[in-house]
Amino acid sequence: MNGREDTFKEPSGTALTALAWILSDSARAQRFLDLTGLTPEILRETVGSAATQRAVLDFLCAHEPDLIAAAESLGVEPAVLAGMRDRIGL
Repeated sequence: MNGREDTFKEPSGTALTALAWILSDSARAQRFLDLTGLTPEILRETVGSAATQRAVLDFLCAHEPDLIAAAESLGVEPAVLAGMRDRIGL
């Protein structure tokens, strides 16, 4: 199994990879911050927390075009990406 496959079996790694995708576009990153209420400082401090990682996946799941685009970019099915949300923190 390669590292990429391992990432998508582990919810925390999936959320962090998805966060990197979100932050790769400034408009999308700002929308993420606006909708989650996070600030860049709080995001840096809480990036490892289950709540922040769930917020990342909730953000994607709330806007299907982002979910589909993120999944495509990450090379995973949208349902797999969305399904990770319930596994964070377990």
